[in-house]
Amino acid sequence: MNHSLNEIEAMSKRAARGAGLSWGLAEEAAKGTRWLAAFSFPGAEMLADLLTLNDRLPALDFSPAVLSGTWAAPAGRMSPLIAGAAMSDCAVRMEAGQVIEMENVSLPLLVVPFAAGAALRLGVPVSVTWEDARLTTDGQRLCVQGEREAILCSHASTLTCAAPAEMSGQSEPVMRADVDPQAWEKLGEFAHRTYAPATEASRILGAGAGLSDND
Repeated sequence: MNHSLNEIEAMSKRAARGAGLSWGLAEEAAKGTRWLAAFSFPGAEMLADLLTLNDRLPALDFSPAVLSGTWAAPAGRMSPLIAGAAMSDCAVRMEAGQVIEMENVSLPLLVVPFAAGAALRLGVPVSVTWEDARLTTDGQRLCVQGEREAILCSHASTLTCAAPAEMSGQSEPVMRADVDPQAWEKLGEFAHRTYAPATEASRILGAGAGLSDND
């Protein structure tokens, strides 16, 4: 199924909120999903997998316990959305030469859009590295090193973020992207949770204005 980036972002935001993320993090997740899709990566599919993995579980369990040393989550696996947002907030540390290191990150590719935001604020490219993959971005473009299988892995034992980094072989974003129909359906299921159930009053109002005359 082919969708515009606007459609992907809107569905992703609603789905993330339906899965229990705060509106702020849901917005960031949606922007990140859109950003990955623009570079022909399955951002929507990965978001659907992540929301399914952590569905209705406490976000605190998948958040960095402390933002010093190597970041780790109490549950033993870290949400790339929460970790990415925290990394972006701590971007100034990378400007000072510090490498931000995390362990046991689920779907690590979802961290990369947050690195793009950090790169725009710092004004220098930021690299995200795990196992056999390294992605570097200046916020507008993306350099990819590694096999697609490694880039799309479901788990990274160790992930590092560093700046400044060297850009080479940049790719440019596109305006539309293909999304797996099953992933789109799963996002739709999460999104449906955000719809308020109809009440008798709302059904009457929605049935037609002819029931009352205010003239």
